[in-house]
Amino acid sequence: MEEFIRGPLVWIAFAVFFAGLLLQGWLFFRNTSPRQRRRLAVPEPKKKKPQKDKKTPLTPAALYAWLVNGSSACYQRHWPRLRRTVLFTHPFMTVVTVVFHTFLFAAPLLARAHNELLRRGLGAGLPSLADAAVDAMTLVVLLCGAIFLWRRLLVRRVRAITTFYDYLVLAITLAPFVTGFMAAHHWLDYHTVILVHIGCGELMLMAIPFTKLGHMIYFFLYRFLLPGEYSFGQGSRAW
Repeated sequence: MEEFIRGPLVWIAFAVFFAGLLLQGWLFFRNTSPRQRRRLAVPEPKKKKPQKDKKTPLTPAALYAWLVNGSSACYQRHWPRLRRTVLFTHPFMTVVTVVFHTFLFAAPLLARAHNELLRRGLGAGLPSLADAAVDAMTLVVLLCGAIFLWRRLLVRRVRAITTFYDYLVLAITLAPFVTGFMAAHHWLDYHTVILVHIGCGELMLMAIPFTKLGHMIYFFLYRFLLPGEYSFGQGSRAW
């Protein structure tokens, strides 16, 4: 069992992970279609005789006026929409979520032990951070996870839509960090803890494409390709 977890199951986990992401991407494009944009018939304005442009000399006052007018126009155009986003309606949870997702990727990718395994297996690895920095990021991830758990348990509107499935996904996400921190500091039996850590990491990889963790790919597809309140544009596809 130990050899299977350390060897073939690692490659199986990565194969399921990448194949699952490709499958979910294919299903997204299969179930959506190019968005047809309706254009209103607007009468063409009457052509005016071209007038000679009056060149305004670039002076500090003109540059200042241009910056003020441009900033004011940008504010009036985008502020009403930004004011309704999560960043302004729930700023604390926005910060927690951004930090959580940043360190969720950074901690395992920049851990020295992980990159040492990559160099042994593939001959190359990513730059590594000091163990203390990775420990700090791991603890921040666990703290953010505790905040997510607290919201699901104590905030009524969140608890009303929470099921066992949500707790399971959160546990799958945090388990590799808990066991990794325990293994790094040699808590309990190292041999057992490191095997559990590897198994938890493999389980998380295989679960990503087929659970709510799949939002790591759907986030970009939804924000850039589908029209909506939180989209980064008008969207080019529709369900």
